[in-house]
Amino acid sequence: MKRSAWRYLWMSEDIRKKLIITILLLVVYRLAATIPVPGVNRDVIASIATAGGAGSGLFGLLDLLSGGTISNFSILAMGVYPYITSQIIIQLLVPIIPALDRRLKDNPREGRVLMEKWTTMLTIPMALLSAIGQVNIFQTMVQTSVLVTPFGFTGASLLPTLTILVSMVAGTMFGIWLGQLISEFGIPNQGLSLIIFAGIVSSMPSNLISILADKVNGWWMLLLILAILGLTIFAIVFVQQGRRHVPVLFPGRRVGNRMSMPVRSNLPLMVNMAGMIPLIFAQTFLSFPALLASWFPKALATGQGFWYWIYSNFSGTGVIYPIIFFVLVVAFSFFYTDVL
Repeated sequence: MKRSAWRYLWMSEDIRKKLIITILLLVVYRLAATIPVPGVNRDVIASIATAGGAGSGLFGLLDLLSGGTISNFSILAMGVYPYITSQIIIQLLVPIIPALDRRLKDNPREGRVLMEKWTTMLTIPMALLSAIGQVNIFQTMVQTSVLVTPFGFTGASLLPTLTILVSMVAGTMFGIWLGQLISEFGIPNQGLSLIIFAGIVSSMPSNLISILADKVNGWWMLLLILAILGLTIFAIVFVQQGRRHVPVLFPGRRVGNRMSMPVRSNLPLMVNMAGMIPLIFAQTFLSFPALLASWFPKALATGQGFWYWIYSNFSGTGVIYPIIFFVLVVAFSFFYTDVL
């Protein structure tokens, strides 16, 4: 973008206001990400990343997607992914339930409002299940240490457990609310995407510092990473801006005794109409089986059985993980494009 375009962008009062609101809300989100969940041993959770194995792979993946909120077990440790999971469930139910599908087609605006309401309502139980799953799965990773004292739903453990779960669910709903504010008052319809983006890029400064700490290969690694990053951005923009022009022929019209000539035109269709949504959906969908397996800590401790297989293969380091991820991205791309 040329300098004059940047100047015009900033001189526009409406655009400037939206950018400032977006930046301020993202700053609030990152500040909230530093608030720890009460009752969690942060030293124990930080030791998981260096433990190695499938557990550390899942931990590293979740920590990357959450912007480091898991490594200090913040109230935003779950991010906005319970909301995205709820979106997937609701959107999958639309073609299955004829009444809901018909209502969405008859009155799209009212149907979208209704879907948004149901998604928000479903987010709360999904966030609650995810919170319990996260605590269980991380406790399984550190069997020799105590992550949460105490954690359970009986006796003296009930109140501390409810405090932890309410804090995590409230943090998730707060993040979703900030994303909705960004979509409404900031950059339109990009609130949740920016929340996820801000979380991922927040770990970049510390990663760059760790790379430059290598006095021998640090700068070469940095140049290589920047080159790969530049090529990746170029490829993404190239595909995102790609259009497929479908030829359209408008028949001629009779005006009085004269017949106008047919008009040839084209309909530009985006190559990637779904954008990043299929990637986000697939990533969220794949993280759910590992969280579900965490509800069976005794089975995971044995190192064998069905739930251990689910946990080890869906933790981000399993052999079938990238294959299923690819298939899901393709499937969600078709599905989301059809919904659009």
